[in-house]
Amino acid sequence: MELVQPAMGLVFWMTVSFLIVMFILKKYAWGPILNALKDREYSIEVSLGDARKAREDIALVKLQSEELKKESQVERDSLIKDARDMKNQIIAKAKKKAKEEADKVLRQAREEINNERKAAMADMKVQVASLSIDIAEKILKSELSEDKKQKALISNLVEEIQLN
Repeated sequence: MELVQPAMGLVFWMTVSFLIVMFILKKYAWGPILNALKDREYSIEVSLGDARKAREDIALVKLQSEELKKESQVERDSLIKDARDMKNQIIAKAKKKAKEEADKVLRQAREEINNERKAAMADMKVQVASLSIDIAEKILKSELSEDKKQKALISNLVEEIQLN
């Protein structure tokens, strides 16, 4: 029964040795262990904070990249629109210039045709007048070959002049 009921001396020395072991553990083991646990806890918190910050930075970069993508699309669309407008303006200018040139050529052709027609009319008038003078000359030569006919013509002309 001695094992079931320890002696008082044994209990005393077990308590003393327990307290010494506790003191030694507290002084040399628990402090460093608790400090190591605190350091570990702090490093975990810092790592979690860094991870949160990295996640936020990634989200921010993602938003910025989306904004840049949208801006580049808007700029691309604007450049395409400007290019189309410029193309349409160039085409319109070219059409306008071609129309002006065609109108100018047409106007010059009409003027040339009118000038040629007027020249032809003037030439025809000259030829008709020349022909008329030739015919009149031949008629007068044949009519006025006799003295009687000359005197009759002169008297008719004098009468007409006096009547007017």
